[in-house]
Amino acid sequence: MKLFQSLTLALKGCAMGMADVVPGVSGGTIAFISGIYEELIDSIRKVNPEAVRLLFTGRFGDFWRHINGDFLLPLFIGIGTAIFTLARLMTYLLTNHPILIWAFFFGLIIASALMVAREIGKWDVKSVTSMLLGIGIAWWITIATPAETPNDWWFIMLSGAIAICAMILPGISGAFILLLLGKYLFVIQAISDLNLYVIVIFGIGALGGIISFSHLLSWLLKHYHDLTVALLMGFMLGSLNKVWPWKEVVETYVDSHGKVMPLIEANISPAHYETLVGGEAHLWQAAGLCLVGFFTIYGIELAARFLVKNKEQ
Repeated sequence: MKLFQSLTLALKGCAMGMADVVPGVSGGTIAFISGIYEELIDSIRKVNPEAVRLLFTGRFGDFWRHINGDFLLPLFIGIGTAIFTLARLMTYLLTNHPILIWAFFFGLIIASALMVAREIGKWDVKSVTSMLLGIGIAWWITIATPAETPNDWWFIMLSGAIAICAMILPGISGAFILLLLGKYLFVIQAISDLNLYVIVIFGIGALGGIISFSHLLSWLLKHYHDLTVALLMGFMLGSLNKVWPWKEVVETYVDSHGKVMPLIEANISPAHYETLVGGEAHLWQAAGLCLVGFFTIYGIELAARFLVKNKEQ
């Protein structure tokens, strides 16, 4: 049974890793819908001075239990495996089949937001206000303009710290934060090429960021659960602006390698897209994949309920 639980956690980690390499999709969303979000935040929060003390005094068993190692290890193995194996695939799909991929994630995020809404015990003025605030913040992030930034070690580390915080927030994509910071392709390329210098520096920043941020998020979930969950739901709804499949490039820029890249994009209708590019908008295929993404979330929920029911029996 323990092996089965570890494999299940590893698969959930793979799903989180897959989401984390896609701008506009959050690994935190996957953690939320798969029922491990609060345990994840609480476990990361326990990587603290007490854990360090247990480790360096040789009390390895106590250290492992303190940080909930049986939970974190398979989960992070799954996340790491997905990120390293899917970085090139995601780059290829987003380059060659962007409409279909974004449509799939559009449906996935809608279903995820509806499921997160169930976690809110009481909808009142405060909860609605918190949700609207989340929508506004996420919407602003999606329309912010990406920047050209330095490749110095300190900025790579800072990017890791900021992005990892977003990666554990449902609806706020760490990959898109990297895009805004001008470091998405840089980091994805480093992972694809196994550039250990960049990977290690980025990883150190991410480790520091996630440990620090998890304390705040854990406290908020314990003391202001409904307001926090409503805010997270708002993040998810606001991020839909980024994953709308049909876009028009309004402004471009030339990156440090001399390549022309989109700087500002505007959402347009499928009909306008066909007129603009003179090609097919793939409307029916996109609609189908949107529904697949939507019902994938409910399939995961049904599977989770089945597993919990069997465990209780």
